[in-house]
Amino acid sequence: MTTIVDLRSDTVTRPTAAMREAMFAAPLGDDVFGDDPSVNALQDKVAALLGFEAALFMPTGTQSNLCALMAHCGRGDEYIVGQLAHTYRYEGGGAAVLGSIQPQPLAQDAGGQMALADIAAAIKPDDCHFARTRLLCLENTWNGNPMPVSYLEQATGLARERGLAVHLDGARLFNAAVATAKAGESVLQSARRIAGYFDSVSVCFSKGLGAPVGSALCGSRELIARAHRVRKMAGGGMRQAGFLAAAASYALDHHLDRLADDHDLAQSLATGLQGIAGLHVRSAQTNIVFVDVADGRGPDLLAFLKARGVLATGLIGLRFVTHLDVDAAGIDRAIAGIHEFFAHATPVAGAAVSRGAAVY
Repeated sequence: MTTIVDLRSDTVTRPTAAMREAMFAAPLGDDVFGDDPSVNALQDKVAALLGFEAALFMPTGTQSNLCALMAHCGRGDEYIVGQLAHTYRYEGGGAAVLGSIQPQPLAQDAGGQMALADIAAAIKPDDCHFARTRLLCLENTWNGNPMPVSYLEQATGLARERGLAVHLDGARLFNAAVATAKAGESVLQSARRIAGYFDSVSVCFSKGLGAPVGSALCGSRELIARAHRVRKMAGGGMRQAGFLAAAASYALDHHLDRLADDHDLAQSLATGLQGIAGLHVRSAQTNIVFVDVADGRGPDLLAFLKARGVLATGLIGLRFVTHLDVDAAGIDRAIAGIHEFFAHATPVAGAAVSRGAAVY
């Protein structure tokens, strides 16, 4: 049986044998009562690693972001966010539906950045006609590319000057940390430096870190106390959640440095696809490669690859994601399959190249 090369997302990873052992060995309690030792240990660990007072374990990144937004903002408040940001576009409108928080979406450039002038102009005056602008939300990485640290510094600095709090959707924060680490700086040091610009940070364990489930929200003790109440309302109070927390804790201990391997494989994939007529490969700075296919042949390419045991996504543009369950041989198979497809495809002169973003 041919092994599947699954490049749809880094969420498809399965726990390693060592991670499973850590899960089975985890001491357990009832986290709703606050006495699951594995959950408590994870929360203390991730908060300390990223330089925050406290953290809260969540089943999903969507819930983690929702709890952050509702902890920062009240009914009738407003958060500023990118038009294509995950917290606005891809999380079911939870802030508005469940929190009565008004989003103020702004245009973003190709790197996901909102113009500083647009952010400043969107902040409402203290007037009863307007929602109260309370929060700026950023996202890192953005479509697989790390946000420049200089932009994070400028945007968060502007927000604080205007009295706003700042939240980071850092689902792939550690990928950003690998990509932007300074010389001699560890992944953790880089991640902590990035997190230091924010009042709260959501990090995901179930993507590149390879845990089966889970995210964490980090912030001040007061913020996390408010988020804990929201988590309960949102149905996020789990009981013997230490099984899952142990997997996340194992990932923090053992899977951070290996993220660089995923980045190298993504770069190998991008390099291997260069020069194919009818295919445009965007730069791969972390573990995600976006491919634009001419003449609407993207679905045909995906079907062709699937028949050869290579999976990718194409909901809104083609995306290939490397992770710990993909090796160099798998990348070689993907490259060979794409070359084979275009060797037999008939390009259309002047055909448009479809472009797009993709969800997590």
